[in-house]
Amino acid sequence: MDQSTASFRFLAGQPQMIDPICPSWASAIGYLGIVCAATLSNFGAAWGTWKSGVSVLHTGIRHPTSVMKNIIPIVMAGVLGIYGLIVAVILAESIPSPSKNRDNAYSVYTAMAHLCAGLCCGASGLAAGGCIGIVGDYGVRAVGYRASNISLFPSSVEKAGYSTIPDSEDNVDAGAGSGTGMTGGGADLGGQDQSQLFVGMLIMLIFSEALALYGLIVALIVSQHSYSCLEG
Repeated sequence: MDQSTASFRFLAGQPQMIDPICPSWASAIGYLGIVCAATLSNFGAAWGTWKSGVSVLHTGIRHPTSVMKNIIPIVMAGVLGIYGLIVAVILAESIPSPSKNRDNAYSVYTAMAHLCAGLCCGASGLAAGGCIGIVGDYGVRAVGYRASNISLFPSSVEKAGYSTIPDSEDNVDAGAGSGTGMTGGGADLGGQDQSQLFVGMLIMLIFSEALALYGLIVALIVSQHSYSCLEG
């Protein structure tokens, strides 16, 4: 019995040849790509939110006014889950159901493309989430509650820099006694240094977020590659 004869199956009394490129298990590979896109991206978003959120909450215990500026890493980490959701929805809409005659239109080529698209988006979101979480954790610890005095668009009005803000309550009296002469150029220089530190943290977070965006773009392109078993 040759291979062409062995590939016949009898469904409802009608012989039907099974195309090797269109097996019934191809849909499982496509749905695995959906799982990778959604779960890995959400894992990266949860990782980044966890690492950054712990530092923000610790900082906000004593200085709640600095929470809103330090919340930026958490917002960036949450966007990663949206990337995975977009790719998962697109892939789910691209997987067709078998016809009434039990003909499978979903090929292995399309399934592999969808799996690669899901892995591109999910793995990129996972890496970006870890990077955002670590950078946000140490960035919030470095900037701390002093972020409430930072202005990305400095004005002509002089503001007290981080050098005039005590690190702890024990240094309040010492700062009050010796900080009268720090309202001039030294305070302004301290504010500029702290602003540069905050801007540096933002730049690192933006480029970390771009990693997930690269994976999203590649996933959208790869998801368009398909081969239908019913075309020929």
